[in-house]
Amino acid sequence: MRSLGSVLHRSGKRLLLIQCDASKLPRMYSDVVDRRLRAVGKIVDIFGNIQKPYAAVLCYRGCRMEVGEKVFGK
Repeated sequence: MRSLGSVLHRSGKRLLLIQCDASKLPRMYSDVVDRRLRAVGKIVDIFGNIQKPYAAVLCYRGCRMEVGEKVFGK
């Protein structure tokens, strides 16, 4: 389990935008969990520049994550 970053924005009901740490870049389609180890969704896109990458997470159900909350990868 490693920290992926924090939630920057919720877009619609099923998409989260996360600011990732450049040294710990996640893999595409990896699972994302919250701090209580509940499944949130999968990473569907990584974009942005090299120093500050962003990831788009497609949630399994409606996203209940708040802006600023940390997310983790398996």
